[in-house]
Amino acid sequence: MTNIKVIIPAYNEEDSIALVINEIPKFVNEVIVVDNNSTDKTSEIAKKAGATVLTQPKMGYGNACLKGMEYIANQVKKPYIVVFLDGDYSDYPEELTKIVSPIIENDIDLVIGARVKELREDGAMMPQQIFGNWLATTLMRLFFGAKFTDLGPFRAIKYQKLLDLKMQDPTYGWTVEMQLKSKRQCLSYIEVPVRYKKRIGISKVSGTIKGSIFAGAKILCWIFKYSIKK
Repeated sequence: MTNIKVIIPAYNEEDSIALVINEIPKFVNEVIVVDNNSTDKTSEIAKKAGATVLTQPKMGYGNACLKGMEYIANQVKKPYIVVFLDGDYSDYPEELTKIVSPIIENDIDLVIGARVKELREDGAMMPQQIFGNWLATTLMRLFFGAKFTDLGPFRAIKYQKLLDLKMQDPTYGWTVEMQLKSKRQCLSYIEVPVRYKKRIGISKVSGTIKGSIFAGAKILCWIFKYSIKK
């Protein structure tokens, strides 16, 4: 049986985290929720739902993901695949099967869950998210020849390949960093269309002007940083 670990960064997701955990397929070996300094009952509810709960007081999506990776690195038995999934219930956790299948069946290194329009609930993505995704993926195609169409957070990657990327972004640039480094290191990748619905609660990124601007700036910084290195 393939060893699969799921990392879920979570900040104030008490209303959604149990729903996410409970719908993750049972073949997953461990669900790791990284509480990113929540002020609600996210940790308590995640533990009751059966997840391993870590605490990361340093705010930032990337910091939470790195904390989960640090935990895995200290385990004796390492996973073959690591899946990243948000804790806001905007994705459909049961589609994890679709996300990992190309790795297991076709030896693909990285799989991105693409939030395609046809499968996306109306209003699930804010206009600034849609534009930001289009801009970032267009620039990645022009500068690097990448074929990504989305920066979707629901993704799976071979654990060893993830280590090889030497991920470092502490905040919103995490997803684009992974995709840019994967392209540069010639990893095989594919996008799998996934359903996407309105999240529970207010987004900490797209739900605020400050969050949207900061996230956009981080994404563009990574793209232009790598274009200079070419």
